[in-house]
Amino acid sequence: MRKKLKKSTWVTLALFIYVSAMAVYFLPRNTVIGDTEKYVTLGVSYLIVALLWFVLRKKEKFKEQREEEMRQRKELKQ
Repeated sequence: MRKKLKKSTWVTLALFIYVSAMAVYFLPRNTVIGDTEKYVTLGVSYLIVALLWFVLRKKEKFKEQREEEMRQRKELKQ
């Protein structure tokens, strides 16, 4: 049986691929801004993707904890 990817993983992976593809396609063609600004923009984009991954992971852990607490409360009532 295949292991299901968590939302935090597939969303982050999709955004990482998207940012990388846009960087490969657009950054060499853009002559309006300087190289430093290009790389800072790319770095900030990757940083945002990484922060999104951390936030989504934390949200998933909180959800799992709530579900576990609900199961425990249900077992105690029975």
